[in-house]
Formats: sequence, structure tokens, C-alpha cells
Amino acid sequence: MAIGAALAPTFVLWRLGAALAAFLLALGIGCHALDELAGRPLGTRLSRRALIGLAGFGLGGAILLGVLGALTVSVWLIPFILAGAFLALAYNLELFAGRFHSDVWFALAWGAFPALTGWFVEATDLRAEPVVIAGFCTLLSLAQRRLSTPARDLRRRTATLHGELTLTDGRVWTLDRAGLLGPLEGALSALWMATVLLGVGLVVGRLWT
Repeated sequence: MAIGAALAPTFVLWRLGAALAAFLLALGIGCHALDELAGRPLGTRLSRRALIGLAGFGLGGAILLGVLGALTVSVWLIPFILAGAFLALAYNLELFAGRFHSDVWFALAWGAFPALTGWFVEATDLRAEPVVIAGFCTLLSLAQRRLSTPARDLRRRTATLHGELTLTDGRVWTLDRAGLLGPLEGALSALWMATVLLGVGLVVGRLWT
């Protein structure tokens, strides 16, 4: 989101702050609660009622901030609010037979959508530039997803692992969970840190211009 906002032709810091707060509520709280409600991937002991409450708080708070934004910035934020609510519910609850619970929809929902929203809350328009930015964020999110899926399977779903890898020079590597998980988690850490630095750098650049 910060990337899209910082690259917009106009930049107002409080608009970005409000949009980030909405996404923190929706994604950080609401979507994780819905995800846990659907399949307990995090393995928490929170009750169903508590998870529903957290989901309602997160999504409700995000929608409220969105409505305030529509009243103060542009009424055309309403389609973004509706799209965000739909994506949160359809993806995390695996609605419509799980059609929206895929790598591509993850990348669109967590990459393209925040980038377009960040641009729009600042510029209140859409043009070619934010579409290209959204494409970059989509591919970045897709790369993260392709790495996180096998990493998550290794961490949470693998009971035993046995195997060997024979190199062309005759050396033999024993395959284990730590050896397979290390490169995946290292790449994921590098990607999210690089993304944060890019967003912060762009925002700081706008504040100093």
C-alpha cells in the first residue's frame, strides 16, 4: 500500500496512515481470525466465539475507516471497501468452493489491491501507472506465496522426512526439515524486509520533497 501511495502524483501522510490502519485491522486481525476460524492453521486455542469477535472487530473497524475516507476523500472509495470485504471473506473462508483461495487470488488480494488502494486514496484516480505498480506487487506477492506454501507444509504438516540428494561430483546430502526449510524462510525474510524498505524509502522520499 505504501508503495502505491508514495508513487501517486499527490501525497498526504494522514491518508496513507488511515489506509494502513484499515488494512492492519482487516488483514492483521480480521483475515487471520477468519483463517483460523476456517481451518485452525495457526493452531490457537481461541474459541469460535472469540475468533468471530476478532473478525468482526477487524473487518468492522476497517469498513468504518473506509466509510470515513469515502466521506472525506472520495465517494469512489466505496467500491474499494466492498471489494476488500469480499476478498477477505471469500479467500479466508474459502467460499464458492474455494475458487478464491488460490495463489493467484492471494497475490491479487494482498498485492494488487493494496497497491491500487494506496494510489487511489492519494490521487483519487486510476490510470496506467498504478496498474503497472499493482502488477509488480502482484508478482512479488505471488513469489512470496510460492515460497510460503512449501515452508508452511514443512513447519506444520510434515511428520517425518527421509531422503538423500546425490550431486554430480558424488557428494551426498541428507535431506531433513531444517535443510529444506532454511532457504525458503531465508528468501521469505529477505523479500518482506526488502518490500518494507522500499515502501519506507519511497514514503520518506515524498516527505522530504
